[in-house]
Amino acid sequence: MRKNNKNLIVVGDRVLVRVEDGEDRTKVGLYLPATAVESQAVQGGTIVATGPGLPLPDVGSGSEDEPWRMGGHGTRETRYVPMQARVGDWALFYRKAAMEISFEGERYLVIPQAAILALVREGRHDDD
Repeated sequence: MRKNNKNLIVVGDRVLVRVEDGEDRTKVGLYLPATAVESQAVQGGTIVATGPGLPLPDVGSGSEDEPWRMGGHGTRETRYVPMQARVGDWALFYRKAAMEISFEGERYLVIPQAAILALVREGRHDDD
């Protein structure tokens, strides 16, 4: 995410969420039970940035016992398990897993993808 000539880079399988304050009905139309809202067990917000996902181990080198020896030309392209969450999705997530940050005067939450309970995505996507 870029703001005021600064980049905020989300790493791993984490997402950056613009916070939506707890209400019984979310902006995307989900109804949350009063117990969930009052106890702050769950919260929702819009995803504004995602990390690349979880890195996959390099199984192509053939030398698992000697990881410093790289096959080929000495370079390795990191591959990732893709993220299910996307920028623009609305996420419902466990509040306990969230880490609150402030970036350029705005409040955000950084959460691991595993803490997301549900995503709401606008439009039709054939790969969902």
